[in-house]
Amino acid sequence: MTPADGSDPTDRAESAPADDRYARGLAALRTVTGDERPALLDSVAEIAPDLARMTIEFGYGDIWSRPGLTPRQRQLATVAALAALGNAAPQLRFHIAGALNVGCTRREIVETFIHTTVYAGFPAALNALGAAREVFADHPADDDPVVKEPVDGGRYERGLDALRTVDGSDGVRVVATLDDIAPDLGRYIVEHVFGDIYCRTGLDLVTRELLTIAICTALGTAAPQLRIHIRAFLRLGGTRTEVVETLTQMAGYAGFPAALNGVTAAREIFTEHDAAGTAG
Repeated sequence: MTPADGSDPTDRAESAPADDRYARGLAALRTVTGDERPALLDSVAEIAPDLARMTIEFGYGDIWSRPGLTPRQRQLATVAALAALGNAAPQLRFHIAGALNVGCTRREIVETFIHTTVYAGFPAALNALGAAREVFADHPADDDPVVKEPVDGGRYERGLDALRTVDGSDGVRVVATLDDIAPDLGRYIVEHVFGDIYCRTGLDLVTRELLTIAICTALGTAAPQLRIHIRAFLRLGGTRTEVVETLTQMAGYAGFPAALNGVTAAREIFTEHDAAGTAG
């Protein structure tokens, strides 16, 4: 990519001081792409060199390079959000490849998209799996993403146990509110969402909740559910720093309004925890 001044960005990064945002961003981008000289933004630089520069400086130098989340967490949260949004297939493919490059497994990526069905629907997840199929074909790996978990009885009981573990009384209360108008929907939440999806192996519960926070923030249409899942994430052992970093990460992919709305929800939950003397 050639910046507006005509210089080679690789030369610029290598000669810049350690605290230079561009150099830091280019180093982070190299981690994601696995390439010494990422060519991702070359076409952007041809028509909007400042946007290409901002993508590296802000997207990777300011946000992606922040502490608080591991590269694996950042990439899984990003692919979950992009899959849920459903409007950025090229970027989704790029970040699926990036997830593999930072150490995520193909199984974790597939499980991320199965999890996405709960919050963004089956079409979004199916489209994301189509993108994953293309990326996997170009990135051979030892792990097998195709896992058929055993289907057995007791889905409601299993789901109710998982619901209580993840959401506590909040989740049980939500299901109970459906008894007088849509009891079958309440049953599906218990049986399918928690009995079928949340009980699957491949992602631990803390990771599932982090991905849910990313998805609900990116969608921007699920503020009550976002608050429930921030509570759940903290209940399961996630930290406030991880919550805030996930919301900050979403600014680059869903926009600042979505991230700010997420921070408002997080502030409410943190205040509740402080009032109750709860750590997190």
